[in-house]
Amino acid sequence: MDLMANLQIANLLVQGTQMLLVLALAPLLTGLVRKVKARLTRRRGASVFQPYRDLARLLNKEAVLAHNASWLFRAVPYLLFAATWVAAALVPTFGTGLIFSWSADLIVITALLGSARFFLALAGMDVGTSFGGIGSSREVMISSLAEPAMIMIVFSLALVAHSTQLSTIASVMVAGVGLRVSLALALVALAIVAVAENGRIPVDNPATHLELTMVHEAMVLEYSGRHLALIELAAQLKLLLFISLVACVFVPWGLAPAGAGAGAVVLGMASYGAKLAAGAVLLAVFETSIAKMRVFRVPDFLGAALMLGLLGTLLLFVSRIL
Repeated sequence: MDLMANLQIANLLVQGTQMLLVLALAPLLTGLVRKVKARLTRRRGASVFQPYRDLARLLNKEAVLAHNASWLFRAVPYLLFAATWVAAALVPTFGTGLIFSWSADLIVITALLGSARFFLALAGMDVGTSFGGIGSSREVMISSLAEPAMIMIVFSLALVAHSTQLSTIASVMVAGVGLRVSLALALVALAIVAVAENGRIPVDNPATHLELTMVHEAMVLEYSGRHLALIELAAQLKLLLFISLVACVFVPWGLAPAGAGAGAVVLGMASYGAKLAAGAVLLAVFETSIAKMRVFRVPDFLGAALMLGLLGTLLLFVSRIL
């Protein structure tokens, strides 16, 4: 009985470590992307730890609310942060088979992200400003194409691994599935969806507040203080989530298996850090090499992801070796 209790406590500690790890690394990932982009454009750039300072500064400021803000406007930052943190913590980072791995399902993660987006869009319209309404309408337009594309990606992976659970998918990928056209299409589609979901170039530019083009920033213009800090941290967690998702599904090597020792866990953490750094560099290179597109071209961009996901699913129905 004591052995089982100690094993249960150890499993809870490992799962708690993963939850704290994604929370701690999310601002660092954003800072690294900004630093690499600055270097690529021949600027010095801020420190990679600047996002931590920004969050601390916002947490120390008073939250100013509009006089007509409802309870939903006050609650959305907490709901958004909680849903995004849970979704990011469910993705296997340094190991598989954790105590909550049964809930690390691609459909669950997609639902959590969709719920967070829904409440954020409601909050953008709650105060009644024109910018909030514009941002919410654009966000809903983007999500109407991004979510079906994500579902097609989930179907493609489920047909290959016979499961939507991320630990199972990662184990199947590590065991070897060969070179598949369907998985290549799913990878490209997931990259497009990740860019759109995080409001990165070419869909949106998180570094500017241009009224005619901003999407995410338009919905959060009325937030300040601790509310804005939670929203910013949720956005950073969302970026880490998608990079972790790509690493878990398509680059699963280095993940510690269930019941592995401390050495395998440490090796998995080091591998995860390297994957995050590589993802940050690739994102920065992509953003500095492409221009932002017009808002009305975004449906074409996401439509390509939907078609790629659908084509990958159809190929797997035609032949399981493609």
